[in-house]
Amino acid sequence: MSLNRSEKEAVVTEVSALAAQAQTLVMAEYRGITVADMTKFRASARSQGVSLSVLKNTLARRAVAGTSFETVSDQMTGPLIYGFSVDAVAAAKVVADFAKTNDKLVIRGGAFAGKSLDVNGVKQLASIPSKEVLLAQLCGLLMSPMSRTAVVLGALAAKKEEAAAA
Repeated sequence: MSLNRSEKEAVVTEVSALAAQAQTLVMAEYRGITVADMTKFRASARSQGVSLSVLKNTLARRAVAGTSFETVSDQMTGPLIYGFSVDAVAAAKVVADFAKTNDKLVIRGGAFAGKSLDVNGVKQLASIPSKEVLLAQLCGLLMSPMSRTAVVLGALAAKKEEAAAA
């Protein structure tokens, strides 16, 4: 169904707002995916804060013009689904995870921090742990020396008490 000019402008405005807030864009070809699978894909994306959109490529190019995602406008060909995320790795994770279980979804590329990503770049971005996991690992690293010191001091105190009791 064809959109009239005002509807096209509204779509471009909406996608431009998404692109302005997003850190990552991932593009994937969705040819042959069933409606049920696409519904599951969209639900999992929505739960992780990823906005998935099926757009006409000309409208997508206009929407990303002037943003950090303009570098991938030449890759916008064919039936694509566009995933925008504010979290740096969320869009890549959602698309890569779904592509593992559904061979009809083919990752075409993406953009992060103003740089174009190929398929392997998107997969590498998807392999990075989430922000929460990275923060937990950092806290663990920071707490490790303190907890070891506390254990050693506790053992020294116990030995002194044993020596004083004897």
